[in-house]
Amino acid sequence: MPIPERLNPTFASARPPAVNLLAEARKRLIVALDVPDAASAMALVAALEDTCTWFKVGLELFVAAGPAFVEALAARGHSIFLDLKFHDIPNTVAAAVRSAASLGVRMINVHAAGGPAMLSAARVVLDGLADPPELLAVTVLTSMDQAQTKAIGLDRSPAAQVELLASMGLATGIHGFVCSPLEVASLRALTGPEGVLVVPGIRPSAAAAGDQKRIATPAQAAEAILKEMAEAL
Repeated sequence: MPIPERLNPTFASARPPAVNLLAEARKRLIVALDVPDAASAMALVAALEDTCTWFKVGLELFVAAGPAFVEALAARGHSIFLDLKFHDIPNTVAAAVRSAASLGVRMINVHAAGGPAMLSAARVVLDGLADPPELLAVTVLTSMDQAQTKAIGLDRSPAAQVELLASMGLATGIHGFVCSPLEVASLRALTGPEGVLVVPGIRPSAAAAGDQKRIATPAQAAEAILKEMAEAL
């Protein structure tokens, strides 16, 4: 006679369940569709969609292929980061964010340099949606180093400017930020574990840096991510 289920002994391990850190890290990878047309983008998606979840549509592809491409990509079940970096007066940005959200994307970004009123307008317009995308504030572009920030009249370092803009964003209710690999630790300290950090400027050591200034290699980025994940578990 079998033992009733409610009396059946269990022998659960005292150790936490094993976590595949590499698999978890893959879920955080965003593939940038930085190509000039929809056909090239879809070819890249077809090659990679079985191994990643997220794709980024930036200015080049969006201008070439438009909202129809974004909707087609969303229809394939992928999570989309619409990387258009809105920066305008508050009402204009709020309207653009509302329109972008209607495309089915999961992340949208705005320039934190637009100021607290603009950031608040963008956040408030998403508050009224049933399933809003994550709103990210871009801090300092990875193409900007000390010389570039000085050229636009900033006396503080890029790192200090990143922290200032992130603190301003947090004060408006935004908890997601775009920053370079060099500022991940300082922003994580500001946002806590609930913050969402998107980190561009990751390049192989042998690859040309192009116009990127504040960068890290994939190995350095993966090490930082895995360390953060391990500390969170």
